[in-house]
Amino acid sequence: MNTRNKPVLVTGGCGFVGRHLTRGLLERGVKDIWLVDDLSTGRSPREWVRGWKVTKGKGRERYTSKGRTITLVKTDAVRFFRDHAEASSAKSLPEFGDVFHLASIVGGRSLIEGDPILVATDLAIDALFFLWATRPHTRIGRILYASSSASYPTNLQGVKDSRSLEESLIDFDSGTVGTPDLTYGWSKLTGEYLSKLAHRTRGLHIACVRPFSGYGEDQDLTYPTPSIALRVARGDNPIEVWGTGKQGRDFIHIDDCIDAFFPILDKVKDGSGVNIGTGKLTSFTELIETMLKLEGKKATIKPLTDKPVGVAARYGDVEYLNKKIGWKPKISLDEGLRRVLEGAHARLKGVELPFHIV
Repeated sequence: MNTRNKPVLVTGGCGFVGRHLTRGLLERGVKDIWLVDDLSTGRSPREWVRGWKVTKGKGRERYTSKGRTITLVKTDAVRFFRDHAEASSAKSLPEFGDVFHLASIVGGRSLIEGDPILVATDLAIDALFFLWATRPHTRIGRILYASSSASYPTNLQGVKDSRSLEESLIDFDSGTVGTPDLTYGWSKLTGEYLSKLAHRTRGLHIACVRPFSGYGEDQDLTYPTPSIALRVARGDNPIEVWGTGKQGRDFIHIDDCIDAFFPILDKVKDGSGVNIGTGKLTSFTELIETMLKLEGKKATIKPLTDKPVGVAARYGDVEYLNKKIGWKPKISLDEGLRRVLEGAHARLKGVELPFHIV
């Protein structure tokens, strides 16, 4: 199926990643985008799509401007895929070119550790997505499945035994997968397995991406980077950090993350997973110190060791991304954190966050 000039589907399209992906698709000339989201955590397009004509009908909202259309199907992903897996519902959807499957229940560390059974709903979301995608009547071109660095074995991310995480550490053919990070990690690992199955049994073009710690100025405050930036921008002293602050992550700005989706989808079709990151490990203490420097402030750091923190060190090997995909991040950590701090000051002033589509 020729995917060019076909409508694009983004599940979870009103979430943090979905909003930025929608903008990225429009910037690349896509004229017809469909979003599936129940808005339980996502933000309605009315908040971030500006100056477009809005029409409603049959559970959908349609935004149009200058020959471009964004259609929101307001429903949860489980119901959407279950219903449209039936041939009787097939005619209500167009033939999609590219499908970006982002929909999931995910939040900060407190949700992942605090309610792992709720997060396990992601298993149902992905199972029904692949059921829909592989039905004979479903007409789609290519699929990008949003996995996660949480799918990697946690025993390789400890204080003394951490290492750079390369894609080959998850190998379904050899049985080498390890134990991922709680139910969120299990769901993403299962989604990757289903991606492999869908390619092998149905010939679908599928690429899996494993983003590391994505961040951005309009990210929800349940995530560490924007919440820390808010404390710094507010002038807190001390600056509180969950855990000792020594735990580290591979931080990548959301705009870079989205930019990497496209060459990966072009070059990977067999359901393989590709890391998206910088390959650099940065501790949360270093993150705070960088923000303080950018703000020209000084403050002490107060560890909160009673808070959930996850693994000690999670960072990716990016050789495949750099050499085989031919992509490298463009936004430095300093630049990315400067943008997040701008977003934090906007929050404090009660003005709109710096993200919108016109």
